[in-house]
Amino acid sequence: MLEVAPDILMLLIAAAFLAGVVDSIAGGGGLITLPVLMLAGAPPVTAIATNKIQGVFGTAMATYSYARAGHVDLRKQIWPAAAAFVASVLGALLTSSLPVEAIRMGLPILLIGIALFFALKPGLNDIDRRQRITPLLFGASVVPLVGFYDGLVGPGAGAFYMIGFVALAGYGVLKATAHTKLLNLSSNVGGMLAFAVVATPWWITGLLMGLAQVAGAYVGSRLAMRVGAKIIKPLLVITSTVLAIRLLMG
Repeated sequence: MLEVAPDILMLLIAAAFLAGVVDSIAGGGGLITLPVLMLAGAPPVTAIATNKIQGVFGTAMATYSYARAGHVDLRKQIWPAAAAFVASVLGALLTSSLPVEAIRMGLPILLIGIALFFALKPGLNDIDRRQRITPLLFGASVVPLVGFYDGLVGPGAGAFYMIGFVALAGYGVLKATAHTKLLNLSSNVGGMLAFAVVATPWWITGLLMGLAQVAGAYVGSRLAMRVGAKIIKPLLVITSTVLAIRLLMG
């Protein structure tokens, strides 16, 4: 049985497709789907849980696409991916004990903060830069921190992974995005499994949105490998700002 009306479901599927495109390019697809799920009437924890279900599909497709094109060696990411998985499970278990209103009120602030970062931060392009920390330290610090956040709330986790790779690992945006996907997939899977136990996700809605995510991730990953990250910066700024305003308006 559908958890939402058919017309609302169509809007959620369209949002999932767009999120798949955005997320596969530079992360941040959850900035679209989580607020839309909440606007559709899902309680915050249910929205987060459902967002994990549909997000797994898109990140899996993006991971496959980038690896197949040779932009990332997945074998070198096994241990960081494991760290992201464990941290995400812990974050998801904590979410179930948080006050509902804290999640609802915190999300617009997060959206506005990310919009400001992408709008004001210079140098977010495809050129590799100086490495600031070692891969081992990156995998032991940034990865579990973002993985924990991904399980706790989720929206923007892909963008946070990407920003970490750019600012600390010295990667260009395309290379950073490719290396983000397996980590994002691992934290999505960890969060999804934890929420399956402690929450009540909209399974049918999440699965249908997941199919749209696959299509969007396929389109987005191919676009990113052709064009790079030129389109994602203004798109994330506009999307984050509009959704934050909508949530603040109630």
